[in-house]
Amino acid sequence: MRALAAAAMAGLIASGVAAQQATTAPMSAIGWLSQSVETPSQPATPTEPPVSGSASTPPVTSQPLGQATVDGVGILPPSVTGLPATLWAASDAATLTDLIGAERVETLPALQDLIVTLMLAEADPPAGAGKGSPLFLARVDKLLDLGALEPAQSLIEAAKPDTPALFRRWFDIALLTRTEDTACKLLQSQPDILPTYAARVFCIARGGQWDVAALILNTGRALGDIPPEEEELLTRFLDPAYADGAPPLPPPSHVTPLIFRLREAIGEPLATGDLPRAFANADLADTTGWKGQIEAAERLARNGALSENVLQALYTARTPAASGGVWDRAQAVQTLDAAVTAGDAGAVAAALPAAWAAMQSVRCEVPFAKLYAEQVRAMPLTGQAAALAFRIALLSPSYEAAAQAYQPTTDEERFLAALARGSVTPTDVPAGWTEAARARAVAAAFSGAAPSPALAGLVTQGKLGEALLQAVATFNAGLAGDPVQVTDALALLRQVGLENVARKAALQYLLLDRAP
Repeated sequence: MRALAAAAMAGLIASGVAAQQATTAPMSAIGWLSQSVETPSQPATPTEPPVSGSASTPPVTSQPLGQATVDGVGILPPSVTGLPATLWAASDAATLTDLIGAERVETLPALQDLIVTLMLAEADPPAGAGKGSPLFLARVDKLLDLGALEPAQSLIEAAKPDTPALFRRWFDIALLTRTEDTACKLLQSQPDILPTYAARVFCIARGGQWDVAALILNTGRALGDIPPEEEELLTRFLDPAYADGAPPLPPPSHVTPLIFRLREAIGEPLATGDLPRAFANADLADTTGWKGQIEAAERLARNGALSENVLQALYTARTPAASGGVWDRAQAVQTLDAAVTAGDAGAVAAALPAAWAAMQSVRCEVPFAKLYAEQVRAMPLTGQAAALAFRIALLSPSYEAAAQAYQPTTDEERFLAALARGSVTPTDVPAGWTEAARARAVAAAFSGAAPSPALAGLVTQGKLGEALLQAVATFNAGLAGDPVQVTDALALLRQVGLENVARKAALQYLLLDRAP
């Protein structure tokens, strides 16, 4: 055992004592990332001005034209996104990084989808892209904000998690998706990535070497390099006998994925409801109760971070054993699902209002529309049921086909149908409609209004990605109550050829309640 411990110490912390004392300042605006790896040490600041030792010309660093950089890495090529490879090229990297960081993710589903597409797009790197790849990290972090862990994981793997900043994010994604064994193996095989004591203890224990993990913990304790709160948690993680009978730990002052998993391992799990939405992914596991799984799926689905099929599978997994809240939502979806499966139009008409109200209560209308709009629209519904089915269909990918097939019975329906076909004017806005101000803003964009000079100028300069980020922010400002901003954003989307995004966003703007 002593030889094993010595070997582990040599391989894992031989050069770690000094580095362990390096700064552990966060390497990201994402405040919940684990301190799983050490922040690289900064070179010492010289005390005197540098003096040249000769008059020779200093070396010049060059990079071959066309050579790939991390900032240009993506997993969706232009042939998939419909966006040019020059998406970012003409913009300044720092400007793009700031815009992405400031982008609000609680917005319309169509805009969320556009954000994800931009973050995953394969494109030429921008001006100023260089060491540290801040733009790439900002793209990953925005996906983490959305809770879209699988796309973020794929994006990091496309770039290779071989730097501390990238590995740190990849490690935390693995913790929340319960694939940490792969991350731990990579951690041990990457000498340039120096793990913190907590990460070493966790990974080595996961590999079954509990005695070695305890030795590393004791080393960190002796050096005073482990915060007391973390030390107590790791001790209980390694020694169940020590934890047996001990009072529960107080709530952690700062929750990271590593702390979250360690608390789970000692039998003191943390609820994810008040944690950043990325943590909801951990509740999708079979070890979580059905209620917790559904609530996590709803939280992720409403931000476009989970397939609607997963949400449906959870809603219909078993019979609700109680009533109220999540159980009523599951029952409403199950009742509609059974009616649709049976092809019973009467039962669908009876079940649809309750199911729709349930989805509205958790802002999952668009995932619901993707699941059921086509099937419900194909049924011979009449009256209020047909009108509701039409509105639901307008939130689905087949919104235009729904508008072509439906016979509107009100002025509002006629306006919505015309909008779905992309042909509507301000004179089409029904008088007295509660959404008249919004409808006029939308109609202006679809009847020739030009985007503002600021947005149009970015496109003229070849800064398409920057213009799209600004357009999303502009639309979000419109959601807060300024319809002119909505006109501006929609006009820009249409001008650059994103007609489908513009129509979906406009329909959602009128049909969904997404005010901040």
